[in-house]
Amino acid sequence: MAVTSGGNRTQRAAAGALANQLTLPQLHLQILNCQRCVVAGLIDHAAPILPAPSRAGMVLVGQAPGRVEEGVGRPFSGRAGRFLFRWLEEAGLGDEESARRTVYLTSITKCFPGPSPSGAGDRRPSPAEVDLCRGHLESQLALLRPWLIVAVGQMALERFLGPLPMHLAVGRIFGPGGVELGPLDALASSGRPLVLPLPHPSGASRWLNAPEHRALLGMALQALRELVERAPNS
Repeated sequence: MAVTSGGNRTQRAAAGALANQLTLPQLHLQILNCQRCVVAGLIDHAAPILPAPSRAGMVLVGQAPGRVEEGVGRPFSGRAGRFLFRWLEEAGLGDEESARRTVYLTSITKCFPGPSPSGAGDRRPSPAEVDLCRGHLESQLALLRPWLIVAVGQMALERFLGPLPMHLAVGRIFGPGGVELGPLDALASSGRPLVLPLPHPSGASRWLNAPEHRALLGMALQALRELVERAPNS
């Protein structure tokens, strides 16, 4: 189980080469002009949602933008975002605007995938959508070179840590090779990026209904606080 930015070695190498040729605003413009999923007939229209171009050392990766995010053009602007920013504030990252300046907020896929067929929440992006959008996230990570990735939700967890159950990931910090590390050991490790999983803050998720899962969230936020307090200047 390896900590990876996803995709195969060739894809990561290509993303790294591309990132070396672009500035972050240029990469954002390229992503904003993407029509891959529309051409493939997977979504009706493309409206990629990106944060302000910031060279943050921490990258938070969620699943996909929601309807509210598509409407306002800003990541994590809906109800789930309000919960997320409360968590980040508890972890020592300040209020929402402070957190937005400190953490680069992105997602596995960049466009709203549409509502879930069941009517509960948003549709989970398909493997085809994830594959078509893979290069964008690869390029973001290659350009930013974060020291910490906060993986929010099962899709992001699987992208960076493989098929690990949420209850075995939340509350822990992982280094290269999927090795679990304590906060002090994590910061002392030369391996980057570190990965800290969080559950998805969506109201459609019932994972946090269990008291033991809420306790794991508390452990994760405490671990994040310890990392933030001792964060490298990067």
